[in-house]
Amino acid sequence: MSSTASAQNGTWRNWGGNVSARPAREVTPASAEELAAAVRKAAEDGLKVKAVGTGHSFTSIAATDGVLIRPQLLTGIRALDRDAMTVTVEAGTPLKRLNAALAREGLSLTNMGDIMEQTVSGATSTGTHGTGRESASIAAQTKGLELVTADGSVLSCSEKENPEVFAAARIGLGALGIVTAITFAVEPVFLLTAREEPMRFDRVLAEFDQLWAENEHFEFYWFPHTGNTNTKRNNRSAGPEKPVGRLAGWFEDEFLSNGVFQVANWVGRAVPATIPAIARISSRALSARTYTDIPYKVFTSPRRVRFVEMEYAVPREALADTLRELKAMVDRSGLRVSFPVEVRTAPADDITLSTASGRDSAYVAVHMFRGTPYQRYFTAAESIFTAHEGRPHWGKIHTRDAEYFAGVYPRFAEFTALRDRLDPQRLFQNDYLRRVLGS
Repeated sequence: MSSTASAQNGTWRNWGGNVSARPAREVTPASAEELAAAVRKAAEDGLKVKAVGTGHSFTSIAATDGVLIRPQLLTGIRALDRDAMTVTVEAGTPLKRLNAALAREGLSLTNMGDIMEQTVSGATSTGTHGTGRESASIAAQTKGLELVTADGSVLSCSEKENPEVFAAARIGLGALGIVTAITFAVEPVFLLTAREEPMRFDRVLAEFDQLWAENEHFEFYWFPHTGNTNTKRNNRSAGPEKPVGRLAGWFEDEFLSNGVFQVANWVGRAVPATIPAIARISSRALSARTYTDIPYKVFTSPRRVRFVEMEYAVPREALADTLRELKAMVDRSGLRVSFPVEVRTAPADDITLSTASGRDSAYVAVHMFRGTPYQRYFTAAESIFTAHEGRPHWGKIHTRDAEYFAGVYPRFAEFTALRDRLDPQRLFQNDYLRRVLGS
């Protein structure tokens, strides 16, 4: 099975393996016009429509029993504007193809998440992000969007054209229409120096504000059952390029982070009592290292060990309290957690339903190895996150509903009013959107 979602016997499954759907039919349009025709036909047939990317969401945000739109023919760069410093790409283009194509042109996105399997539209529509002091999510780097709306028309939007749609559709959850192309801001390619080093949990929290302020991109991983973290600082560099050596890179990224980690998780799933010991070894196995390379080679890393994930954005000033509560909960719960907890940040942005909308945010992500019961851990973590007015990532597991979101998103009603206007018949609705946006 590939790195993406799979379809067997007409059943669609996501990457994490926790969501499946049986669409009435699948359509693979080769243009915005063909997609618009498929949308009109679905409406005539009384079927709902959902577009699906690579299935990297852990929620059922893309699931449908109606018409499933697959975007693999909607790929590639449509236009590159060096005066405006923008690139327009088809919605189904995988991030890794965009990154490689931009690098060949001497260009780069400013910031990105750590997985690059997703399509550009799937990544932006769910609010995929990396970590950054000034630079924000992939959606926040969007300058324009083209989307097919429920009446089958093709709508272009930007800050100047249909600005109220643009404000919301950059992270549109698939609720406002189907994105067919995205225009991103780009900049001349640059070098980043990454510095990875272990640090004690208490020290990271005590010095977090300083670590955040001193680094363009700061993140860390805390290993439950230990007082250890692995920190990563990425900052722009004048060079020279000093990539991770092939052997060192293979050992750290493939052997330790993927190979040994996979085996450790198999052992932990079979014998949960071994997990704290494994965590202590894992948290010490990664040594300090520094390397310099172009952005996508520093920001992104392969993820071959399958997992399920919950991630919440809390106000940045609430991070230390949130993590201390999370650690205390794990320590007293008897839970056995084999995956590290990932912590990143984003500046406030102006996107209606962005997890960082209107507030500087810190992200706390909890993971469980695929096939391990995760409900008790995630439920306990979620009650801590929601106590701090957390906002869950739209593509990751959570149990929140429209009533909750109306309380934590000041502009929630603005989004639902726009949805009423663009999709009054709820052509793009599914169970997930009914829950998070209301019917």
